[in-house]
Amino acid sequence: MATFVDSHVHLADPAFDDDRDEVIQRARHTGARALLCIGESMAAAARAAAVAARHPGFVYFTAGMHPHDAATFDAARDLRAIRESVVAGAVAIGECGLDYHYDHSPRPRQVEAFEHQMALAAELHRPLVVHTRAAVDDTVALIREAGRTGVRGVLHCFTGPRELAEAALDADWYLSFSGVVTFKKWTDDALVRMPPAERILVESDAPFLAPVPHRGKRNEPAWVSLTLARVALARGVPPELLGRTTIENATRLFALGVRDA
Repeated sequence: MATFVDSHVHLADPAFDDDRDEVIQRARHTGARALLCIGESMAAAARAAAVAARHPGFVYFTAGMHPHDAATFDAARDLRAIRESVVAGAVAIGECGLDYHYDHSPRPRQVEAFEHQMALAAELHRPLVVHTRAAVDDTVALIREAGRTGVRGVLHCFTGPRELAEAALDADWYLSFSGVVTFKKWTDDALVRMPPAERILVESDAPFLAPVPHRGKRNEPAWVSLTLARVALARGVPPELLGRTTIENATRLFALGVRDA
């Protein structure tokens, strides 16, 4: 059985309130060695920390401000809360970034919130978990800036374009692929082959983006095994090898206490 780390899962989402522990147990049984529970808001980070506390050494958590909520970002308040989360054990800052597709927050506020979280990541020596959509130019510029300051991170649920992949890889960042690569509309296996082995991750983004054949259902980390198999096929490597690679990469990026055993 191939093993893996789910590098991005919203386990604190209310979608899992009725069976969260069972979902985590199913992930263990399908090869997961760790789950990274995303805190995309201060409230979500608090819930994520509680989930991680129930499953030490298997569930880890992050803390940050999603671009959808950047209009409400208050640097003094929110950076203090993120800092406190890191002290409490958050292994990364995010989910943060830019989303110019939905534009739920004004773009200047999105950039402001992202820049502040980048600066905090540099100060605290934590990686960034980044969401980006329809914001290639600004994301490329900010990743280059992050790279110059030594900040590392991951572009989660990566679907392109190549320009963004190149900027991320040049900055020693990681690319994480989700169940999107199993969809019928997916045609860019060359993109999946772009990152070198030491810069690739896989994720569920659960409860969203369930892979085929579960598309349309609530996603869960156990199904990362399907995404892993599809990514391995595109890259021409055995799933077992790719799975071990994702464990090594996630452990390196997030400083996890994980072994493939």
